[in-house]
Amino acid sequence: MKLKTLPMCLLACTIGIGFAAGAHAEDKKSIVTVVKVTGINWFTRMDEGVKEFAKANPDINASQTGPGRADAAQQLKIIQDLVAKNVSALAIVPFDPPTLEPILARAKSRGIKIVTHEADNLKNTDYDLEAFKNNEYGADLNERLAKCMANKGEWAVLVGSLGSRSQVQWAQGGIDNAKAKYPDLKLVTTMQETNNDGEKAYQVAQQLLRKYPNLAGFQGSSSLDVIGIGRAVEEAGKAGKICVFGTGLPGEAGPYMEKDAITGIAFWDPKDAGIAMNNVAKMLLEGKTIENGTDLGVPGYEKVTVEKGPGKGMIIRGAGWVRVDKANYKQYNF
Repeated sequence: MKLKTLPMCLLACTIGIGFAAGAHAEDKKSIVTVVKVTGINWFTRMDEGVKEFAKANPDINASQTGPGRADAAQQLKIIQDLVAKNVSALAIVPFDPPTLEPILARAKSRGIKIVTHEADNLKNTDYDLEAFKNNEYGADLNERLAKCMANKGEWAVLVGSLGSRSQVQWAQGGIDNAKAKYPDLKLVTTMQETNNDGEKAYQVAQQLLRKYPNLAGFQGSSSLDVIGIGRAVEEAGKAGKICVFGTGLPGEAGPYMEKDAITGIAFWDPKDAGIAMNNVAKMLLEGKTIENGTDLGVPGYEKVTVEKGPGKGMIIRGAGWVRVDKANYKQYNF
């Protein structure tokens, strides 16, 4: 009798172990970072941060994805699919924040934690992470531009998308700064949209240079704006004669700064932002809250400030940005 029951016991034990292993796999949390567009250096750098977070947290499945081109509808579809899969948390850099409100509301109703970046107007988020106060960042870019232009002359502003909240705030911060302090700076047109595309930025800059032959300055927002502007300025034979400032990465902007086709850039490290977003998501999954003074574990976010957002969520702000020009860009290896 005992000989007959032993195989059954072994079978039951094996099944039990299998169920336990399956349950353990199902218990592993997942955080997916969804960026505006893949294949550009800014978000490739962010992916380095996501991978570093994943390596440091082997108990969490952390990954990054995004559309192949900058398109709000494509990003929305990716997020819809992830919500349907019931991931544990989403860390999102929205292309057009308002378009995501319905799907993020659905995600939150299913218990998915939401962390966003560059989207302090979103209502359906738990925490939005900002590297700094956006208007101040734009104003600082404009201060550098004004100094280069000797506080006078015609200038233009480019943004990757009019739906990208942070980029519009940077641009508006520059416009407001010029209005308040430099009456001889003349903005020739409204914010020009470039679709977060270097080729489009190049075309827009070309058109502006033709239409306004006395144009003396550009302020860009997307990390690819300055690249397109720099290319147009160089081809027009105006390198060193037109001032160009904007958000950018040293590795991309450096060659143009060497030729004086780009005067200077500013940035925060997207790798650190990727780590910080995922750290916030992890804290949410652990039932923790982020408060004034919380250390998110990466430079610029060691002592964050927290304020009420437009919805039930909160806005986290880091401290500072990096100013870079021809003299110091080689200090940065990305």
